[in-house]
Amino acid sequence: MIKIGLLGCGNVGHIIATHAESIQVTAVFDIIPGRAETLAALCHARPYTDFDAFMQEDFSIVVEAASVDAVRIYSEAVLRSGRDIAVLSAGALADDEFREHLIEVAREMGKKIRIPSGAIVGLDNLKVGQISPPTQLLLRTTKPPASLGMTAEAPTEIFKGLAHECIKQYPKNINVAVALGLAAGRDADVELWVDPAAERNIHELFVEGDFGDIYVRVRNVPSPDNPATSYMAALSILTLLKNLENPLVVGT
Repeated sequence: MIKIGLLGCGNVGHIIATHAESIQVTAVFDIIPGRAETLAALCHARPYTDFDAFMQEDFSIVVEAASVDAVRIYSEAVLRSGRDIAVLSAGALADDEFREHLIEVAREMGKKIRIPSGAIVGLDNLKVGQISPPTQLLLRTTKPPASLGMTAEAPTEIFKGLAHECIKQYPKNINVAVALGLAAGRDADVELWVDPAAERNIHELFVEGDFGDIYVRVRNVPSPDNPATSYMAALSILTLLKNLENPLVVGT
């Protein structure tokens, strides 16, 4: 059974901990003591608010379910400890200098930085873009205004530009756009909309290239207690972990 350390004890952390049927969560870390203790009680793990003490526990992979800032602060230490890291807040890797440094550390230590598919589908075959670059890579995301802490009376475009710029303004809401770019080998174009009529988070992906054209539309159910995060994002981490030791690998 895979033993994991959970970095971040918010909504996604709760989903992981309560659905980890083939995974053992041995330790959880959060800078807020009450959150760590509550989640630890749910999954019979040990709670920590001290990162160094957390890293002394027995687990082979750290699952980040905290924030872009947490990835920047803790991921290098995780890799240098001889462990892989699964990163949900992929927006941290939009910073070219930080990403390349982290990749070099992972290469040096013989470890992996794993990015789950999150709230989108199709990341596996988008990797063909690393061989045959796409001429178009556009993500149009539409969310209920409340998920961004704002109000709107009609559909409103609040951002249009590249993913690495969008993540600076919306670090908790558009990690998926950075993941798309990392898969395809080029920065994704992003349109971020809010719509008061939207009941779910909607991601529309438009891709064109020598391979043809792709259109994907995903209507995500928001995570319980956190409309900014899609439930599929948490499930994708669980799926990644479940298959780490599976000898059959499906997908590019």
